[in-house]
Parts: sequence; C-alpha cells; structure tokens
Amino acid sequence: MERRAFLKFCAASATAAGSPALAADARPHLYARVRLVGENGDPLRAKSIPANRNLIFQYPYASTPCFLLNLGRPAKASALLKTADGKPYEWRGGVGAQRSIVAYSAICAHKLTYPTRDISFISFRAEKTRGNRHAHVIHCCSEHSQYDPAEGGRVLAGPAPQPLAAILLEWDSSKDEIHAVGTLGGEMFNEFFAKYEFRLALDNGGAPKRPVSGNAVVTELENYCKQQVKC
Repeated sequence: MERRAFLKFCAASATAAGSPALAADARPHLYARVRLVGENGDPLRAKSIPANRNLIFQYPYASTPCFLLNLGRPAKASALLKTADGKPYEWRGGVGAQRSIVAYSAICAHKLTYPTRDISFISFRAEKTRGNRHAHVIHCCSEHSQYDPAEGGRVLAGPAPQPLAAILLEWDSSKDEIHAVGTLGGEMFNEFFAKYEFRLALDNGGAPKRPVSGNAVVTELENYCKQQVKC
C-alpha cells in the first residue's frame, strides 16, 4: 500500500483497537522502515520480482526470516482474520501496481518451523504436490500446515492455530521501491527466540534480536538454504 494509505490504515486500526471488538494486540506492530534490496545492494523494484518464486529476507530482527512473494495476481483485502487467542484483525491486501506482492513471517504458527541456512521445511508452493492438495500455498512439511498467501496467510489445512503473521509492506509507486514497516497478526517472535535461543545466537553472532535497519537483502530461498524439503 502507498504511504498515505498505510498511515490511514494504521490510524483506523488503532482507533478500532480501542473498542471492545478489537484488542490492542490486533493493531499493526510497527518496526523500522526498511528498504528491500537485491543481493547486489540495489533497491528491489516491484516490477522485477518474479512471480511464484520463493524469496526470503530478514525482518524485523536479524534472525527472523520472511517470505516475499509475487503471486502473479491481485491479492485483495480479506475478511477479518483472528489470532490464536481470538483477536480479530483485517489484512489489507498486496502492494505493487497489480497488488500481487505480499510478505509473511516464515515462522510456522504451529511448531515454529523456519528456513535455516541448512534446510527449509516450509516454502511457497505454486503447484499441487504429493500430500498437498492446494496450489499457491505456503506449506510446512513439519505437520502439513498450509496457508493462503492471497488471503492474509489464513490457515487452509493442518494444525496451525492462526494465520502466518503478515509483514506490512509500503510501495513507493514513483520509484517502484518496497519497504517493510511492521507486522500484522499473531507474532511468534518471543516463542521463537525462546525455543531456538542457542542456535539463533550461534547463527547470528550472538545477537539474534538485533533489529534490522536501513536495508534488508532479498534472496532466492534456493540460494539461502542448502536443501528444501518437498512433501
């Protein structure tokens, strides 16, 4: 969404969050405004993002991976979604000229499975595969939770108790640049840091909770990790 529209959305969400229907945790969680760049350091242009490919970047912390996806079709605003503890929120759709670009936390909402440098059990699937009756889903092979990236990451199948947390994107139409500015939905960061504390510290120079600032490098998942599990 463009800057002006995003700020209006945040204001509206904050107002709604003050009512009994929406609790504070359903508001957008705003973090540093971070520009998405390619591996060469140049700003990532929305029009250059290939459709139906797994792209990954770190946000809002150095150790928290996110999927960046061009769905190749508009991702429109969805109906109200709910966190695991029943707090409702509204996802406002994709960004870019076709509203086809979305981003989500790559931490599964069930058992916190996430892509590591060695292996990934969770990824976007553009096609149906064995054990996966849905196409165009984010599929976690740990226990087959499936999420719909075109509808706010809502759960389509499996034991996940809530949608994936959405990464709020801001699109500068004049420059065709994209910034990550926050999250929406049920964050799992505290549980993630607690469960993988030792490994995350090793993989991130002892500072897994370091906030990302300035730029976030976007790369292909196949270049990020050595092996992707397909199930």
